[in-house]
Amino acid sequence: MIVDQAVYREGRRLPCDDLPTALAAAHADSSNGFVWIGMKDPTDAEFERVRTQLGLHPLAVEDAINGHQRVKVEHYDDTFFAVLKTLRYVEATSDIETGEIMMFIGQHFVVTVRRGEAAPLEGVRKRLEEQHTLTGESGPVVVFHAVLDAIVDTYRVIDREVLQDLTDIEAAVFGSGKPASSSTIYLLKREVLEFKRAAAPLLSYIEALGQKGESSMSEDMSLRFRDVADHLIQVVDHVESYDALLTDVLNAHLAQVGVEQNEAMRKISAWVAIAAVPTLVAGIFGMNFTYMPGLSWAWGYPVALLGMAVICGGLFRAFRRSGWL
Repeated sequence: MIVDQAVYREGRRLPCDDLPTALAAAHADSSNGFVWIGMKDPTDAEFERVRTQLGLHPLAVEDAINGHQRVKVEHYDDTFFAVLKTLRYVEATSDIETGEIMMFIGQHFVVTVRRGEAAPLEGVRKRLEEQHTLTGESGPVVVFHAVLDAIVDTYRVIDREVLQDLTDIEAAVFGSGKPASSSTIYLLKREVLEFKRAAAPLLSYIEALGQKGESSMSEDMSLRFRDVADHLIQVVDHVESYDALLTDVLNAHLAQVGVEQNEAMRKISAWVAIAAVPTLVAGIFGMNFTYMPGLSWAWGYPVALLGMAVICGGLFRAFRRSGWL
């Protein structure tokens, strides 16, 4: 469905009742006005109408309709097509939900296609309208920068949340509090990998947009994209370190589990060895042969019990001294 559409001319929002008329007016506008169409989970019919009127490339349209694409920024004739991953941190479960924003950026139009509930664009559009920045020769590029900036800012928030989760897991594994489970560590590692898949591929594209000498971009916009790239570099560095650290924490946790199992097995083995002595003696004397030595001795039973107690006590002391008990 089309969530919002408007014409922007000299920083002012104008209604867009008829897309072909608005697009023709934007082309004829000396101030380089443009049309911004916002869509969420559009149907094929809805997107076909927009595609026909804007002349979007079929391959890019196919990616936008199907969804679940890799992060990329591609150039089709005079139109840029970008696939961006949006993230949302769920506080209750420490999960990271992933959505998609796909953008078509032309000289006189911007189309944003949102899939999933993560990171709606209403706040971005409202902020740009309040700041009156939707004007000038870089109008559509300003929208692209604003969306990228909002997405990367969300990444930075999630970065802090993941760091807190990682700190809690480290304290559980290496501290004396409630122990962490392997499943908790694994689930966080999976969320970090999902975070990494969203953020890391985007870095090279933003760095390229921010390079000096980019002919299609003003110096001011290049500086803006470089600022976003700096923030994203920080996030990607952190995420990669979290991934490596979680691997080490998981290995340390599994090693601790192995040590605890070894400790338990040693204690069990020590008690089995101690229990084997009275079992052996009782088993021998329990055979009840007529001429077995000691059966006719009045002190035979007490001596057998005393012998078992002495041997078991000696084994217990030996195992305690060696650290098995």
